[in-house]
Amino acid sequence: MKGKMNTDLGQVLISPEVIAKYAGTTACECFGIVGMAMVSVKDGLVKLLKRDSLSKGINVTIDENNEISIEFHVIIAYGVNISTIAENIISSVKYKVEAYTGMTVKKINIYVEGVRVID
Repeated sequence: MKGKMNTDLGQVLISPEVIAKYAGTTACECFGIVGMAMVSVKDGLVKLLKRDSLSKGINVTIDENNEISIEFHVIIAYGVNISTIAENIISSVKYKVEAYTGMTVKKINIYVEGVRVID
């Protein structure tokens, strides 16, 4: 379902794909994130996604009340506190997505799919 904003000039519809790309770019700017991950259902393997396909590691749903729910599948840096990274992603993404879309972010779920050593 697309997000809706009513203005004086008409209605604006926002695709979940657009929100996913923006949220993914915002999350990758956070300290401790190596990148987004895509889990292969067939193999159970985790694949690090390139910047061009960040939205494959993110699920965005918009409910009937025009509230956004976001799920991130991430790979984090080795040696960094996971709860600190999660809190940082949640606060940063919530603030920026709400400012960007004018809609409310209801919840953000973060699934840590892997850990990588950064050189």
